[in-house]
Amino acid sequence: MQDPLPAAAVRDSDGAPMAEIDAKELGRALKVFHAPKAVRSWYELGITLLPFVALFAAMLFALDAGYWLALALAPAAGLLLLRLFIIQHDCGHGAFLKSRSGNDWIGRALGVLTLTPYDCWRRSHALHHAATGNLDARGFGDVDLMTVREYRESSRLQRLGYRVYRHPAVLLGLGPAYLFLLRHRLPIGLMKEGMRYWVSAMATNVGLIALLAALAWVFGLATVALVFFPVLLTAASMGVWLFYIQHQFENAHWDRKEDWSFHEAALAGSSYLKLPAVLQWFTGNIGIHHVHHLASRIPFYRLPEVLREFPALTEVNRFTTRQTIKPLVLALWDEEQRRMVTFREAKSSLR
Repeated sequence: MQDPLPAAAVRDSDGAPMAEIDAKELGRALKVFHAPKAVRSWYELGITLLPFVALFAAMLFALDAGYWLALALAPAAGLLLLRLFIIQHDCGHGAFLKSRSGNDWIGRALGVLTLTPYDCWRRSHALHHAATGNLDARGFGDVDLMTVREYRESSRLQRLGYRVYRHPAVLLGLGPAYLFLLRHRLPIGLMKEGMRYWVSAMATNVGLIALLAALAWVFGLATVALVFFPVLLTAASMGVWLFYIQHQFENAHWDRKEDWSFHEAALAGSSYLKLPAVLQWFTGNIGIHHVHHLASRIPFYRLPEVLREFPALTEVNRFTTRQTIKPLVLALWDEEQRRMVTFREAKSSLR
């Protein structure tokens, strides 16, 4: 093999260095999994969209029998909405159908349900993939991250703002609500890059307003709000939690631009979240994130095939559901130790 990925850069579930893996060569080998299967793609869309619509309707009608009955259905409806977002995500990578226009129009339609303007999100997410693990290209499509040095050199007000931002209650609660309800309503960060992003955001807003207005006309505004918000916030919080653990863990991988390698960062800087089978289905296998970042054209339903073909990948940056608690308190990247640390650890090292 040529250009082997240094052993210390790829770690197993215990953080120990693994045998060398040539990330670039592996990326080439994964191209055989790129081709989407049209029948399977439409099937996956059908078994996600139809149950979601049925469950959302059931919640609207269940309100007559009591709000708690309707609320009990919110987690399942929220997880189905999250799965629709995963399908929209695959459309953005050109991985759901062979046709680009097919991917784009399905993605745009789903964007109304997920409250995510498709063209805006596709652009910002492409920037995230292109610069994952690059300390000099942070800030677009990522969870904001400071290095220990940057944190020390910040003002007290900047430190306070960053500490509030990184608090789990904000990251997994207020943050997702703000992101999907407010931030996505405008093409933030893309306002000067062309009218297409304004059209994407405004068309999604119009479609969303029309859908909610129709539902409110039939069921009443209060009824729709009582159903809509719990379902959306369940999906949003779950989605942000997944995105966080996929890149913000102790043995993640970050480099300055001059030392950065796309393939190395994709494999070593993304986690493999081993979820229970039911949650793996609802999350569209997105927990197999190290493979996804190395080969983003692989349809979500083919990611398990990669693990069966390359079983060593099941040990790379693996986390179980229980192991995702600790990374939530990690907040800063220590360039000297090359690992994520807590605020307390950063303060101790300063002393």
